[in-house]
Amino acid sequence: MDFQEKLKVLRKDHEALLRKRNAAIYVNGVYERYENPVLTAAHAPLFWRYDLDPETNPFLEERFGIHAAFNSGAIKWGDKYLLCVRVEGADRKSFFAMAESPNGVDNFRFWDRPVTMPEWGEPATNVYDMRLTAHEDGWIYGIFCVERKDHDAEGDLSAATAAAGIARTKDFLTWERLPDLKSASQQRNVCLHPEFVDGKYALYTRPQDGFIDAGSGGGIGWALIDDITAAVVKDEKIINARHYHTITEVKNGEGPAPIKTPQGWLHLAHGVRGCASGLRYVLYLYMTALDDPTRVIAAPAGFFIAPEGEEYIGDVMNVTFSNGWIADPDGRVFIYYASSDTRMHVATSSVERLVDYCLHTEPDGFATADSVRRLNRLIDKNLGR
Repeated sequence: MDFQEKLKVLRKDHEALLRKRNAAIYVNGVYERYENPVLTAAHAPLFWRYDLDPETNPFLEERFGIHAAFNSGAIKWGDKYLLCVRVEGADRKSFFAMAESPNGVDNFRFWDRPVTMPEWGEPATNVYDMRLTAHEDGWIYGIFCVERKDHDAEGDLSAATAAAGIARTKDFLTWERLPDLKSASQQRNVCLHPEFVDGKYALYTRPQDGFIDAGSGGGIGWALIDDITAAVVKDEKIINARHYHTITEVKNGEGPAPIKTPQGWLHLAHGVRGCASGLRYVLYLYMTALDDPTRVIAAPAGFFIAPEGEEYIGDVMNVTFSNGWIADPDGRVFIYYASSDTRMHVATSSVERLVDYCLHTEPDGFATADSVRRLNRLIDKNLGR
Protein backbone atom coordinates (compact mmCIF):
# COMPACT_ATOMS: atom_id res chain seq x y z
CA MET A 1 0.00 0.00 0.00
CA ASP A 2 1.08 3.53 -0.65
CA PHE A 3 1.05 6.30 1.97
CA GLN A 4 -2.56 7.39 1.41
CA GLU A 5 -3.88 3.82 1.44
CA LYS A 6 -2.07 3.08 4.71
CA LEU A 7 -3.39 6.30 6.24
CA LYS A 8 -6.93 5.46 5.17
CA VAL A 9 -6.71 2.08 6.94
CA LEU A 10 -5.24 3.68 10.07
CA ARG A 11 -8.03 6.25 10.22
CA LYS A 12 -10.75 3.67 9.64
CA ASP A 13 -9.44 1.35 12.37
CA HIS A 14 -8.91 4.24 14.80
CA GLU A 15 -12.42 5.60 14.30
CA ALA A 16 -13.87 2.12 14.78
CA LEU A 17 -12.04 1.86 18.12
CA LEU A 18 -13.26 5.26 19.27
CA ARG A 19 -16.88 4.44 18.37
CA LYS A 20 -16.88 0.94 19.89
CA ARG A 21 -19.80 0.43 22.26
CA ASN A 22 -19.16 -0.87 25.76
CA ALA A 23 -21.50 -3.29 27.48
CA ALA A 24 -21.90 -3.81 31.22
CA ILE A 25 -21.18 -7.19 32.79
CA TYR A 26 -23.00 -8.13 36.00
CA VAL A 27 -20.45 -8.83 38.72
CA ASN A 28 -21.57 -9.02 42.35
CA GLY A 29 -24.49 -6.70 42.95
CA VAL A 30 -22.20 -3.94 44.20
CA TYR A 31 -20.97 -2.78 40.78
CA GLU A 32 -20.83 -3.70 37.10
CA ARG A 33 -17.64 -4.11 35.16
CA TYR A 34 -17.54 -3.42 31.40
CA GLU A 35 -16.41 -5.57 28.50
CA ASN A 36 -13.79 -3.18 27.12
CA PRO A 37 -11.30 -0.66 28.46
CA VAL A 38 -12.47 2.93 28.04
CA LEU A 39 -9.02 4.21 27.05
CA THR A 40 -5.82 2.61 25.77
CA ALA A 41 -2.68 3.82 24.06
CA ALA A 42 -4.40 3.05 20.76
CA HIS A 43 -7.03 5.72 21.52
CA ALA A 44 -4.41 8.46 21.20
CA PRO A 45 -4.96 10.65 18.13
CA LEU A 46 -3.12 9.58 15.00
CA PHE A 47 -1.69 13.10 14.69
CA TRP A 48 0.07 12.57 18.03
CA ARG A 49 1.77 9.41 16.84
CA TYR A 50 2.45 9.91 13.16
CA ASP A 51 3.93 12.58 10.97
CA LEU A 52 1.11 12.74 8.41
CA ASP A 53 3.22 14.46 5.74
CA PRO A 54 4.24 11.98 3.01
CA GLU A 55 7.23 14.16 2.14
CA THR A 56 8.82 13.83 5.61
CA ASN A 57 7.39 10.41 6.53
CA PRO A 58 7.06 8.43 3.28
CA PHE A 59 6.78 5.06 5.13
CA LEU A 60 4.09 6.37 7.52
CA GLU A 61 6.17 5.39 10.51
CA GLU A 62 5.18 6.20 14.07
CA ARG A 63 7.25 9.19 15.23
CA PHE A 64 5.99 9.64 18.81
CA GLY A 65 5.26 6.37 20.54
CA ILE A 66 2.33 6.23 22.99
CA HIS A 67 2.79 3.34 25.39
CA ALA A 68 -0.08 3.54 27.91
CA ALA A 69 -3.10 5.54 29.08
CA PHE A 70 -3.98 5.04 32.74
CA ASN A 71 -4.45 6.48 36.29
CA SER A 72 -6.93 9.18 35.34
CA GLY A 73 -8.53 11.88 37.41
CA ALA A 74 -12.23 12.35 36.60
CA ILE A 75 -14.87 15.05 36.75
CA LYS A 76 -18.29 15.85 35.26
CA TRP A 77 -18.07 19.01 33.14
CA GLY A 78 -21.43 20.17 31.85
CA ASP A 79 -22.86 17.08 30.24
CA LYS A 80 -19.46 15.55 29.47
CA TYR A 81 -17.46 12.99 31.44
CA LEU A 82 -13.85 14.18 31.54
CA LEU A 83 -10.76 12.19 32.37
CA CYS A 84 -7.38 13.78 33.05
CA VAL A 85 -5.35 10.87 31.78
CA ARG A 86 -1.80 9.87 32.60
CA VAL A 87 -0.40 9.18 29.14
CA GLU A 88 3.00 7.51 29.01
CA GLY A 89 5.16 7.77 25.93
CA ALA A 90 7.60 5.21 24.64
CA ASP A 91 10.30 7.37 26.26
CA ARG A 92 8.83 6.51 29.71
CA LYS A 93 7.78 10.10 30.37
CA SER A 94 4.21 10.70 31.46
CA PHE A 95 2.08 13.73 30.69
CA PHE A 96 -1.53 14.72 31.24
CA ALA A 97 -4.18 14.79 28.54
CA MET A 98 -7.92 15.38 28.70
CA ALA A 99 -10.36 12.88 27.22
CA GLU A 100 -14.14 13.20 27.13
CA SER A 101 -17.13 10.95 26.66
CA PRO A 102 -20.83 11.73 26.18
CA ASN A 103 -21.97 8.87 28.43
CA GLY A 104 -19.04 7.93 30.68
CA VAL A 105 -18.61 4.33 29.50
CA ASP A 106 -17.46 4.54 25.88
CA ASN A 107 -16.70 6.89 22.96
CA PHE A 108 -13.90 8.62 24.88
CA ARG A 109 -11.83 10.93 22.70
CA PHE A 110 -8.70 12.82 23.62
CA TRP A 111 -8.65 16.57 23.20
CA ASP A 112 -6.36 17.73 20.41
CA ARG A 113 -3.49 18.80 22.67
CA PRO A 114 -2.03 17.49 25.91
CA VAL A 115 -2.06 19.58 29.07
CA THR A 116 0.83 22.04 29.13
CA MET A 117 1.55 22.13 32.85
CA PRO A 118 3.66 25.06 34.10
CA GLU A 119 6.77 24.15 36.04
CA TRP A 120 7.46 25.09 39.63
CA GLY A 121 10.90 24.98 41.19
CA GLU A 122 13.25 22.37 39.77
CA PRO A 123 11.70 21.10 36.52
CA ALA A 124 10.04 17.73 36.96
CA THR A 125 11.42 14.64 35.27
CA ASN A 126 7.97 13.08 35.38
CA VAL A 127 4.43 13.98 36.50
CA TYR A 128 1.47 11.65 36.94
CA ASP A 129 -1.69 10.44 38.73
CA MET A 130 -3.70 13.65 39.05
CA ARG A 131 -6.64 13.83 41.46
CA LEU A 132 -9.21 16.41 40.40
CA THR A 133 -11.31 18.19 43.03
CA ALA A 134 -14.02 20.77 42.38
CA HIS A 135 -13.55 22.78 45.57
CA GLU A 136 -16.14 25.03 47.17
CA ASP A 137 -13.78 27.99 46.65
CA GLY A 138 -14.74 27.89 42.95
CA TRP A 139 -11.51 26.40 41.55
CA ILE A 140 -10.88 22.93 40.18
CA TYR A 141 -7.64 21.65 41.69
CA GLY A 142 -5.34 19.01 40.33
CA ILE A 143 -2.89 17.43 42.76
CA PHE A 144 -0.37 15.08 41.23
CA CYS A 145 2.94 13.37 41.82
CA VAL A 146 6.08 15.26 40.79
CA GLU A 147 9.10 13.03 40.34
CA ARG A 148 12.64 14.34 40.34
CA LYS A 149 16.08 12.79 40.50
CA ASP A 150 17.40 12.26 44.02
CA HIS A 151 20.57 14.32 43.83
CA ASP A 152 21.80 12.97 47.17
CA ALA A 153 22.04 9.45 45.75
CA GLU A 154 25.13 9.97 43.62
CA GLY A 155 25.64 7.27 41.04
CA ASP A 156 22.22 5.68 41.54
CA LEU A 157 20.22 6.47 38.42
CA SER A 158 17.06 4.88 39.84
CA ALA A 159 16.91 7.04 42.98
CA ALA A 160 14.07 9.56 42.93
CA THR A 161 12.14 11.92 45.16
CA ALA A 162 8.40 12.52 45.17
CA ALA A 163 6.42 15.64 45.94
CA ALA A 164 2.79 16.64 45.54
CA GLY A 165 2.38 19.16 42.75
CA ILE A 166 -0.61 21.51 42.97
CA ALA A 167 -2.34 23.29 40.09
CA ARG A 168 -5.77 24.79 39.51
CA THR A 169 -7.94 25.62 36.54
CA LYS A 170 -11.41 26.71 35.52
CA ASP A 171 -11.43 25.33 31.98
CA PHE A 172 -8.82 22.48 31.85
CA LEU A 173 -7.00 24.44 29.13
CA THR A 174 -5.10 26.96 31.24
CA TRP A 175 -3.54 25.82 34.50
CA GLU A 176 -2.13 27.95 37.30
CA ARG A 177 0.74 26.13 38.95
CA LEU A 178 1.05 26.63 42.71
CA PRO A 179 4.08 25.73 44.85
CA ASP A 180 4.54 22.03 45.61
CA LEU A 181 3.24 20.84 48.95
CA LYS A 182 5.83 21.20 51.70
CA SER A 183 6.02 18.18 53.96
CA ALA A 184 8.53 16.52 56.28
CA SER A 185 8.06 13.29 54.31
CA GLN A 186 7.79 12.41 50.66
CA GLN A 187 4.23 12.52 49.31
CA ARG A 188 3.03 10.63 46.23
CA ASN A 189 -0.70 10.19 46.86
CA VAL A 190 -2.35 13.45 47.91
CA CYS A 191 -5.96 14.47 47.35
CA LEU A 192 -7.87 17.63 48.23
CA HIS A 193 -11.10 17.40 50.23
CA PRO A 194 -13.89 19.25 48.35
CA GLU A 195 -14.98 21.44 51.28
CA PHE A 196 -13.33 23.73 53.80
CA VAL A 197 -12.89 22.18 57.25
CA ASP A 198 -12.69 24.66 60.11
CA GLY A 199 -12.05 27.33 57.49
CA LYS A 200 -9.02 25.50 56.09
CA TYR A 201 -8.20 23.39 53.07
CA ALA A 202 -7.98 19.70 53.95
CA LEU A 203 -5.68 17.16 52.32
CA TYR A 204 -5.60 13.39 52.31
CA THR A 205 -1.91 12.51 52.37
CA ARG A 206 0.36 9.47 52.40
CA PRO A 207 3.57 10.15 54.30
CA GLN A 208 6.37 7.84 53.22
CA ASP A 209 10.06 7.56 53.95
CA GLY A 210 11.17 6.97 50.38
CA PHE A 211 10.04 7.26 46.80
CA ILE A 212 8.61 3.71 46.76
CA ASP A 213 8.55 2.45 50.34
CA ALA A 214 6.12 3.81 52.88
CA GLY A 215 8.55 2.87 55.67
CA SER A 216 7.28 4.45 58.87
CA GLY A 217 4.34 6.06 57.05
CA GLY A 218 1.28 4.63 58.75
CA GLY A 219 -1.36 4.93 56.04
CA ILE A 220 -3.74 7.57 54.70
CA GLY A 221 -3.12 10.85 56.50
CA TRP A 222 -5.07 14.06 57.06
CA ALA A 223 -3.68 17.58 57.16
CA LEU A 224 -5.29 21.00 57.36
CA ILE A 225 -3.70 23.70 55.21
CA ASP A 226 -3.93 27.41 55.95
CA ASP A 227 -3.17 28.61 52.42
CA ILE A 228 -3.42 26.43 49.32
CA THR A 229 -1.20 28.86 47.41
CA ALA A 230 1.63 28.11 49.87
CA ALA A 231 0.64 24.69 51.19
CA VAL A 232 2.56 23.34 54.17
CA VAL A 233 1.83 20.19 56.17
CA LYS A 234 2.30 21.23 59.80
CA ASP A 235 0.30 18.55 61.61
CA GLU A 236 -0.64 15.23 60.06
CA LYS A 237 -2.60 12.34 61.51
CA ILE A 238 -3.35 8.90 60.14
CA ILE A 239 -7.07 8.31 59.59
CA ASN A 240 -6.93 4.99 57.68
CA ALA A 241 -4.06 2.86 58.92
CA ARG A 242 -2.08 0.02 57.42
CA HIS A 243 -2.40 -3.42 59.02
CA TYR A 244 -0.37 -6.63 59.00
CA HIS A 245 -1.60 -9.40 56.70
CA THR A 246 -4.25 -7.30 54.99
CA ILE A 247 -4.67 -5.65 51.60
CA THR A 248 -2.97 -2.53 53.02
CA GLU A 249 0.04 -4.24 54.55
CA VAL A 250 2.71 -2.55 52.41
CA LYS A 251 0.98 0.79 51.82
CA ASN A 252 -2.33 2.43 51.06
CA GLY A 253 -3.42 5.72 49.58
CA GLU A 254 -6.53 7.82 49.00
CA GLY A 255 -7.93 7.66 45.50
CA PRO A 256 -10.17 10.48 44.28
CA ALA A 257 -11.89 13.06 46.46
CA PRO A 258 -14.62 11.44 48.57
CA ILE A 259 -18.31 11.58 47.63
CA LYS A 260 -20.62 13.29 50.10
CA THR A 261 -23.68 11.19 51.01
CA PRO A 262 -26.38 11.62 53.68
CA GLN A 263 -24.75 8.80 55.66
CA GLY A 264 -21.16 10.08 55.48
CA TRP A 265 -18.20 10.67 53.21
CA LEU A 266 -17.66 7.76 50.80
CA HIS A 267 -13.98 7.05 50.09
CA LEU A 268 -12.22 5.00 47.41
CA ALA A 269 -8.61 4.01 48.13
CA HIS A 270 -5.94 1.57 47.03
CA GLY A 271 -4.16 -0.99 49.15
CA VAL A 272 -0.90 -2.77 48.46
CA ARG A 273 0.44 -6.07 49.76
CA GLY A 274 3.42 -8.19 48.86
CA CYS A 275 3.06 -11.59 47.23
CA ALA A 276 5.26 -14.10 45.42
CA SER A 277 4.86 -12.25 42.13
CA GLY A 278 5.61 -8.80 43.57
CA LEU A 279 3.22 -6.09 44.76
CA ARG A 280 -0.53 -6.53 44.40
CA TYR A 281 -2.64 -3.35 44.15
CA VAL A 282 -6.37 -3.53 44.87
CA LEU A 283 -9.13 -1.00 45.54
CA TYR A 284 -11.21 -0.72 48.69
CA LEU A 285 -13.93 1.51 50.17
CA TYR A 286 -14.40 3.13 53.54
CA MET A 287 -16.61 5.86 55.02
CA THR A 288 -16.03 8.76 57.39
CA ALA A 289 -18.45 10.93 59.38
CA LEU A 290 -20.01 14.02 57.83
CA ASP A 291 -19.25 16.12 60.91
CA ASP A 292 -15.69 14.80 61.18
CA PRO A 293 -14.09 13.50 57.95
CA THR A 294 -11.24 12.02 60.00
CA ARG A 295 -13.51 9.60 61.91
CA VAL A 296 -13.97 6.27 60.12
CA ILE A 297 -17.52 4.95 60.48
CA ALA A 298 -17.35 1.98 58.10
CA ALA A 299 -14.50 -0.14 56.74
CA PRO A 300 -15.55 -3.29 54.86
CA ALA A 301 -13.09 -6.17 55.02
CA GLY A 302 -11.00 -6.97 52.00
CA PHE A 303 -10.88 -5.55 48.52
CA PHE A 304 -13.63 -3.92 46.49
CA ILE A 305 -12.04 -4.31 43.03
CA ALA A 306 -9.00 -6.43 42.13
CA PRO A 307 -7.45 -7.31 38.77
CA GLU A 308 -9.42 -9.88 36.79
CA GLY A 309 -8.67 -11.62 33.51
CA GLU A 310 -6.78 -9.41 31.06
CA GLU A 311 -6.57 -6.67 33.71
CA TYR A 312 -3.87 -8.70 35.42
CA ILE A 313 -1.56 -8.35 32.41
CA GLY A 314 0.32 -5.18 31.54
CA ASP A 315 3.35 -3.03 32.07
CA VAL A 316 3.22 -3.49 35.86
CA MET A 317 1.37 -6.72 36.58
CA ASN A 318 -1.38 -7.38 39.14
CA VAL A 319 -2.50 -3.77 39.65
CA THR A 320 -5.80 -1.95 39.90
CA PHE A 321 -5.52 1.74 40.73
CA SER A 322 -8.01 4.58 40.82
CA ASN A 323 -7.71 8.32 41.25
CA GLY A 324 -11.00 9.29 39.63
CA TRP A 325 -14.74 8.72 40.00
CA ILE A 326 -17.89 10.66 39.14
CA ALA A 327 -21.21 10.71 41.00
CA ASP A 328 -24.08 11.90 38.81
CA PRO A 329 -26.99 13.87 40.29
CA ASP A 330 -29.22 10.78 39.94
CA GLY A 331 -26.84 8.80 42.18
CA ARG A 332 -25.13 6.75 39.49
CA VAL A 333 -21.40 6.40 40.12
CA PHE A 334 -18.71 5.91 37.45
CA ILE A 335 -15.56 4.37 38.94
CA TYR A 336 -12.56 4.84 36.66
CA TYR A 337 -9.69 2.48 37.35
CA ALA A 338 -6.51 1.47 35.59
CA SER A 339 -5.21 -2.04 35.21
CA SER A 340 -1.54 -2.93 35.39
CA ASP A 341 -0.34 0.61 34.53
CA THR A 342 -1.55 0.12 30.98
CA ARG A 343 -5.20 0.99 30.29
CA MET A 344 -8.33 2.60 31.74
CA HIS A 345 -11.57 0.82 32.67
CA VAL A 346 -14.89 1.84 34.16
CA ALA A 347 -17.17 0.16 36.67
CA THR A 348 -20.61 1.55 37.50
CA SER A 349 -22.65 1.47 40.66
CA SER A 350 -24.79 3.87 42.68
CA VAL A 351 -24.28 5.90 45.83
CA GLU A 352 -27.03 3.84 47.47
CA ARG A 353 -25.38 0.51 46.65
CA LEU A 354 -21.88 1.64 47.65
CA VAL A 355 -23.10 3.02 50.98
CA ASP A 356 -25.03 -0.18 51.62
CA TYR A 357 -21.90 -2.20 50.86
CA CYS A 358 -19.86 -0.13 53.31
CA LEU A 359 -22.38 -0.09 56.13
CA HIS A 360 -23.40 -3.75 55.92
CA THR A 361 -20.12 -5.51 55.09
CA GLU A 362 -18.31 -6.46 58.26
CA PRO A 363 -14.82 -5.09 58.98
CA ASP A 364 -11.62 -7.12 59.03
CA GLY A 365 -10.95 -8.86 62.35
CA PHE A 366 -7.27 -9.33 61.45
CA ALA A 367 -7.24 -13.10 62.14
CA THR A 368 -8.47 -16.30 60.47
CA ALA A 369 -10.69 -17.22 63.43
CA ASP A 370 -12.62 -13.97 63.06
CA SER A 371 -13.06 -14.51 59.32
CA VAL A 372 -14.55 -17.97 60.02
CA ARG A 373 -16.88 -16.49 62.65
CA ARG A 374 -18.07 -13.87 60.15
CA LEU A 375 -18.70 -16.53 57.53
CA ASN A 376 -20.57 -18.76 59.93
CA ARG A 377 -22.83 -15.88 60.96
CA LEU A 378 -23.82 -15.41 57.33
CA ILE A 379 -24.31 -19.15 56.82
CA ASP A 380 -26.47 -19.38 59.95
CA LYS A 381 -28.63 -16.51 58.73
CA ASN A 382 -29.08 -18.01 55.26
CA LEU A 383 -29.77 -21.52 56.55
CA GLY A 384 -32.12 -20.28 59.26
CA ARG A 385 -30.17 -21.60 62.22
